[in-house]
Amino acid sequence: MLLDYDGLMGATGGSSLGDLLAQVVPGSPLRDGLERILRAHMGALIVLGDGPDVLEICSGGFHIDAEMSPQRLSELAKMDGAIVLDKAGGRIAWANVHLVPDPSTPTTETGTRHRTAERVAGCVDVQVVAVSEEMGTITLYQGMLKHQLRSTDDLVSRANHLMQTLDRFRARFDEVNTALIASEIEDVVTVRDVASVLQRAEMVLRVADEITELLDELGEHGRLLGLQLAELTLGVRDERLLVIEDYLDAARGVTYEEFVARLDGLSTADLVAVEAVVSAVSAGRAQEQDLGGILAPRGIRMLRRIPQLSAEIITQLVRRFGSLHEILRATAAEIAEVAEVDEVQARLVKDGLARLAESSILDRFV
Repeated sequence: MLLDYDGLMGATGGSSLGDLLAQVVPGSPLRDGLERILRAHMGALIVLGDGPDVLEICSGGFHIDAEMSPQRLSELAKMDGAIVLDKAGGRIAWANVHLVPDPSTPTTETGTRHRTAERVAGCVDVQVVAVSEEMGTITLYQGMLKHQLRSTDDLVSRANHLMQTLDRFRARFDEVNTALIASEIEDVVTVRDVASVLQRAEMVLRVADEITELLDELGEHGRLLGLQLAELTLGVRDERLLVIEDYLDAARGVTYEEFVARLDGLSTADLVAVEAVVSAVSAGRAQEQDLGGILAPRGIRMLRRIPQLSAEIITQLVRRFGSLHEILRATAAEIAEVAEVDEVQARLVKDGLARLAESSILDRFV
């Protein structure tokens, strides 16, 4: 069964969607040639690769061996046969070629041109482009995947719409994350508090992934949007990691990757309900699904917010005191008794946590 690219990346030969679209992004010579073909109300079948495996399924045609240009590509498309380019798409190798792929290769397409494109991509490791004269579409095939190109205007419009959604999701993520910090300071963290942060982080990252796919297709036209995307997602993935590390029950052998896999496995509809998030990360354990249940953070997340505090010292503190609440209660002298922590670093920990507590109070009431 043919798989669509939407929501699916890196499933063929380790290539990402960006790799496969690199030669056909708006403004590239090949994309210009494809759009010329569309504007002329013609169809085309183009193979990106002229190796022996491709030539074995070629019959007839003309050997061109000329530099590829949009004008030449559109002129050659006036002939009925396929056009064979080199793998980089920079030279035209053959034109008016009849392709004869293995007829037993499965296909879901019905049109002659698209059925041939799908079969060629399925039996030879090349990218194939099919331009539909009747539908006015450009479809890419490679392996068992396909992707239909969208116009630049459609891509930009969709990306801008998603960017507005991402902006709202990021604002909500910051709100619940700030609330979690306050609850940690007051030692009143609930299951709902933690699940809300994980839920909002996952929403932000899912929208960001969808925007990334659009930017891959936009190429240089999406550079500004890419900068906005980087700003809106800054620190979200790291924060998710720290939250999971802080509340992860290492005793039952659940890894960070397993937690993330459970979140990724939630459908969009399930992700909206915080109860579904709790059920996923708790793996169905009833005692962990009480949204009002109290949790004790280990303190990793808060300690990471203190500048000049190394990962080794944070590990020692968490191992010694066991929870953020106990670290907050400890005196500077008690902290200094921990291995690898001297008096200066102990004072750094106390002052840093005090500043975070003050900042949390201000964030809640200002």
